[in-house]
Amino acid sequence: MYRKEMSSQMGMLFLFTENRMVTMWMKNTYIPLDILFIDQKGVIVHIAKSTVPESLDFISSGKPVISALELNAGLTNSLNIQVGDKIDHPFFSR
Repeated sequence: MYRKEMSSQMGMLFLFTENRMVTMWMKNTYIPLDILFIDQKGVIVHIAKSTVPESLDFISSGKPVISALELNAGLTNSLNIQVGDKIDHPFFSR
């Protein structure tokens, strides 16, 4: 929240304490984001692309997840990141 820019090589990883349905919003977020929702195995189960800055609309994971990764909008397209891809991070190997 409150960021006006983010480096193209950076992101924000949210790690939740339990596997559950998650909703997010863009209140006080000034840049469009791609939000990747990730299950316990590190598999991307949903991608919300090019979210609208400062929107109060709820963005749902659609399925139970344990993590969300926010990237600059458009990065999932330019890197060809898709639902079903796996995230490599120690959190998902526990």
